[in-house]
Amino acid sequence: MKTRIKWVEDMMFVGQTSSGHAVVMDGSPDIGGHNLGPRPMEMLLLGLGGCSAIDVVLILKRGREAITDCEVEIEAERAATDPKIFTRINMHYIVTGSQLDRNKVDRAIKLSAEKYCSASAMLGAVASITHDFELRDVAAGNA
Repeated sequence: MKTRIKWVEDMMFVGQTSSGHAVVMDGSPDIGGHNLGPRPMEMLLLGLGGCSAIDVVLILKRGREAITDCEVEIEAERAATDPKIFTRINMHYIVTGSQLDRNKVDRAIKLSAEKYCSASAMLGAVASITHDFELRDVAAGNA
């Protein structure tokens, strides 16, 4: 896997992936950025959420659960001093579907956290990561 980060101007950079995608990252105005893209540390959290959400959806689909949506809301705290690493991360999953089995959703989240999600394994080495979830049933009109 390879990526390339190219400085555009001020504190704006474009990240290019080997899979052919690009994303703009920008710093906050107080360091000379223009707030035109996510911060690099936000990108880490997006990667964590995306990695885990893919796992959860795949596991539930393979388990023949009628999943129609999956969201992950992440809140994180960082250390007060440089390098200001993440110290605490909470991942809140909102899983929507028809008559989803609570135990299967819980198991899918745990498998992602403990076995499959590389981002979770790496960030979990330095931060405390917690997980919780809620189920929304499309038949009940909660979606």
